[in-house]
Amino acid sequence: MRAMQPQRQWAVLTVLSIILLLWEEAAAIEVPPDLKQPPTIVKQSAKEYIVDPRDNIIIECEAKGNPVPTFSWRRNGKFFNAEKDPRVSMRKRSGTLEISFRSGGKPEDYEGEYQCFAMNDFGIAISNKILLRVSKSPLWPKEVLEPLMVSEGSPLVLVCNPPPGLPPPTTFWMNSAMMPIIQDKRVSMGLNGDLYFSNVLASDANTDYSCNARFLFTHTIQQKNPFTLKVLTIRNIPETTPTFLSPSGTSSSKMALRGEELLLECIAAGVPTPGIKWFKKGGDLPEKKVKFESFNKTLRIVSVSEEDSGEYVCMASNKIGSIRHTVSVQIKAAPYWLQKPTNLVLAPNENGQLVCLASGNPKPSIQWLINGEPIESSLPNLSRKVVDDAIIFNSVQIGSSAVYQCNASNEHGYLLANAFVSVLDMAPRLLGPRNQLIKVIEQSRAMLDCPFFGSPVPEVRWFKNGLGIAPDNVKYRLHNNGTLEIKHARSEDHGTYTFVANNILGQAEEQIRLEVKEPTRIVRAPEHLSVNRGNTAHFDCKIKHDPTLPIIVTWLKNDKPLHFGWMSKFKKDENSLSIPNVNSDDEGTYMCMVKTELDQDFASARLTVLDRPDPPEDLELSDPAARSVRLTWVPGNDNNSPVRQFLVQYEENRWRPGEWQNLSSYTGDQNSVNLLLSPFVNYQFRVIAINSVGPSRPSGPSSRYQTSGAPPDVIPQGLKGWGTKKTNMEITWQPLLDTQRNGPELRYVVSWRRKDSQEEWNNISTTSSKHVVSDTETYVPYEIKIHAVNDFGRGPESSMVIGYSGEDRPSAAPAELRVTKADSTKVNLHWVSVDPTSIHGEFKEYRLYYWREASLVKGLRINKEKKTKVFSSDVSQNTGVLTELIPYSKYKMYMVVANNKFEGPHSNIVEFQTKEGVPGVPKFFRIVQRNTDTIHLEWDKPLEPNGILIGYTLQYRTVNGTEVGSPQVVSFFPNVTEYTIRLPDRFTRYKFYLSARTQVGSGESYTEESPHFANEAYSKDHVDIATQGWFIGLMCAIALLVLILLIVGFIKRSRGGKYPVRDKKDLPMDPVDQKDQDGSFDYHSDEDNKPLQGSQTSLEGNVKESDDSLVDYGEGGNGQFNEDGSFIGQYTVKKDKEETEGNESSEATSPVNAVYSLA
Repeated sequence: MRAMQPQRQWAVLTVLSIILLLWEEAAAIEVPPDLKQPPTIVKQSAKEYIVDPRDNIIIECEAKGNPVPTFSWRRNGKFFNAEKDPRVSMRKRSGTLEISFRSGGKPEDYEGEYQCFAMNDFGIAISNKILLRVSKSPLWPKEVLEPLMVSEGSPLVLVCNPPPGLPPPTTFWMNSAMMPIIQDKRVSMGLNGDLYFSNVLASDANTDYSCNARFLFTHTIQQKNPFTLKVLTIRNIPETTPTFLSPSGTSSSKMALRGEELLLECIAAGVPTPGIKWFKKGGDLPEKKVKFESFNKTLRIVSVSEEDSGEYVCMASNKIGSIRHTVSVQIKAAPYWLQKPTNLVLAPNENGQLVCLASGNPKPSIQWLINGEPIESSLPNLSRKVVDDAIIFNSVQIGSSAVYQCNASNEHGYLLANAFVSVLDMAPRLLGPRNQLIKVIEQSRAMLDCPFFGSPVPEVRWFKNGLGIAPDNVKYRLHNNGTLEIKHARSEDHGTYTFVANNILGQAEEQIRLEVKEPTRIVRAPEHLSVNRGNTAHFDCKIKHDPTLPIIVTWLKNDKPLHFGWMSKFKKDENSLSIPNVNSDDEGTYMCMVKTELDQDFASARLTVLDRPDPPEDLELSDPAARSVRLTWVPGNDNNSPVRQFLVQYEENRWRPGEWQNLSSYTGDQNSVNLLLSPFVNYQFRVIAINSVGPSRPSGPSSRYQTSGAPPDVIPQGLKGWGTKKTNMEITWQPLLDTQRNGPELRYVVSWRRKDSQEEWNNISTTSSKHVVSDTETYVPYEIKIHAVNDFGRGPESSMVIGYSGEDRPSAAPAELRVTKADSTKVNLHWVSVDPTSIHGEFKEYRLYYWREASLVKGLRINKEKKTKVFSSDVSQNTGVLTELIPYSKYKMYMVVANNKFEGPHSNIVEFQTKEGVPGVPKFFRIVQRNTDTIHLEWDKPLEPNGILIGYTLQYRTVNGTEVGSPQVVSFFPNVTEYTIRLPDRFTRYKFYLSARTQVGSGESYTEESPHFANEAYSKDHVDIATQGWFIGLMCAIALLVLILLIVGFIKRSRGGKYPVRDKKDLPMDPVDQKDQDGSFDYHSDEDNKPLQGSQTSLEGNVKESDDSLVDYGEGGNGQFNEDGSFIGQYTVKKDKEETEGNESSEATSPVNAVYSLA
């Protein structure tokens, strides 16, 4: 039983230690550097270390500790004395070795396995075992390659077999011109560097197939002697089923390590060339990790893991057949950490543990070391025990500090980790800065970090405003190192936080202030723009940010910052970027980036510059025919706006040389068109591309193309005959276009005869586009036809058209014009129609002239403008309606008949009267607010009473927003034009409708609405001021004073008096001022001859306007009316006393002084 108790005690201790120290295992403990502590390796060279033989060798080993560690090395398991080798030196305060070969020696002599030891008074830390090897790039062995003779269609493998280098070289195939051998589905290089031909073609015959090896460290390329390939051609290459060139057989196996790349290859021979497909038995290929390379011949899986094990099948197939090859893939694993041991700081009598968990395939073995030596060979220690993958410590004591190493290894590699156990006795100690201010963005994570150290490990608590914070992993989370995390900081989290760390030896506390800021956001981001060249592009970037955080706004184009200055074309303001006069160089992606010290936001948009398209190029003519030719061109760049249309133009050198004319247009997706041409034209063509921005510059001209001549095939259009006089008929037509001539000496043959006369045709040949037939009767119909003729023959004849000789003045007037059914605004008309033969031309219309002779309302002035009404149905029409007349008026009218050129004599003049109608709207209707208790209304009679006024109707109702009250109606006699309404309160508003009445009824209403109270008050004050007695008296006094000033000035001028008038005494003299002998100035400028503005000239015409304004005589010209109507600004002498005394005549002649003397 006693033997069992220690084991039970260790088991219980193990469980308790794991429970107590779980939180300590999450993060390595950082011991302050000023405290005594064992060494820790901080830097070392790679396990597999290949060096360039041309360089010095540097093997790195850096460590920290207190006291500062000393270093030693082992090479191939034995002590390496660096001091005895003159080529080897060790850096100061470091274990890094430098091996120099300046004085001779070979790098190969130093190859081997190195391990660094860092030691101080508290333990020894060791590095990985560093396998040092020197890079090698051996030469290709000398060999003579015989020419290869292969039949066409046979498979072939050109073996590379590069020399083994360290690291292995990369291979590639080239010819003697240093050009790569083109690889495709049929010809490709395998993973081993060999060149595979699935089947050989005659074109493969060559003398310089050369394999090249590139060595990475030496940066050299070595070339193998070239292969010479001769191909025996055969007439019909037999088709064959696929066979595998690599790998051979139907199955193979492959092993890969976890985390590395897996490369599987299948290369097949056959005619036709087989295609390759890959499958995985029992599952799908891992899509996210799989890449197919070398025309599907290579399957690459990156970062393989255990689930990638299995059987992979490649299938090669052509139309003859298919074959398969299965690759069995095993995934092994070098050791990798599940839990790496970390430094452990314990207080005296504390418990703890070091855990070393690693996995691999096969499972790695774990070995513990202490200070670089196997723990089994160390002195016994009752306070520690190795239990599987952990070392458990119980009641440790000062002086038991050491560095422990965990080595996890299997056949594929090893892992080595150092972790020290330091036994210290220390009260809590704060390691970070004091009184920190931490700023975070709202809704982001806030990390309140307060680094500390203590032994035993202190208990950590956080407070805010004196209240403890309980970490709940929802809002607050307490990390193993004491950091308090607020997962989503909000404005209420703003404040001061207190950190408290305590253990049995003492307590330490610190305060941290947290400020939560608004996030920085772009609330109106730039949008993609398509801008025409030469216009201005404008990108918005409106920003919202915390006002306490300064922002920096940066604009970038294609990820490069834009520069702004007086010479830059880019202009920015607070919320936007402008790019004036954009061109193609301005295209790109523009990004608005705003930064604060805490966060940033950005948004980008694409600027596309649209421009006219580039002109088409390379115009070619093909497929020539008698009346057509094919034109082909190469479209130019569309400059970001698709071409909508191509316009083909032509130039001919016979009738309009040098003038380009439009021929035809085509859609933007065409670049080869068949052009329909005219005979006898020597063409050359050009093309213009058109997009949404506009047309391109014209392309260069094509070569010329001449079409042969032919008779005209177009009939002249627009043939007509019409008399310009009553004794002629002018025949006109549209001449043929130049491209319609079809040959030389184009003429027009015109034929005409009287209609229905069966006369012989009259013919004339002319080159003009009109012919005048003279000595015709008035308005006689003629039959007319035309055709074109050139030297190649006669063209088609036109259809016959009817023309007429000239018209004469009608000889008869409509008779018995009369009125029936007269209304207020319309009357019915009747007349006797004229004989059609009296029109002497084509009937156009009956034309009625009418005017308002008088109003039946006495004293009403009217407009007697003559108006016209036409009736144009046919010559037999004898009734009509005249509308839009003014009621209660007297009218006169007469009627004529008209042909296309003349009017006939007028009919009898008829007088008629319209009946009374409803009146028009009142001339005016206004609301005058006398005071806040009443509303006064004024109006005037309508401009068109349309009858005898019998009164007015006023309808009004209260208005309150959209609600209206019941209407109230008041009637007035025709002589009443004003009305006053008493208001129930000052805020009541009304809407008024006023209409005038005749016996017929009420006319259109004039609508007004009373103003708001604020406006009413203003209207009251504004109207009342003019009725105040004091204001009228003041105005009269001012008018009298002005009149006296004008009279005195006139008297002095008429007597030849002289007085100076200058605004300022320092003004220079005008050139027109003439100085008299007495020193005064006499004014004889043109201004003296102008009449007074706003006044009447006297009968003699000698009253002049003074050049001096009343403002000039006042101080500062600030005379104005005050709010109470008083006049501010007195009439005072502008000159000061000294100036007046200096000019002896100024006081005597000044009109102002004269007024003061009168006073």
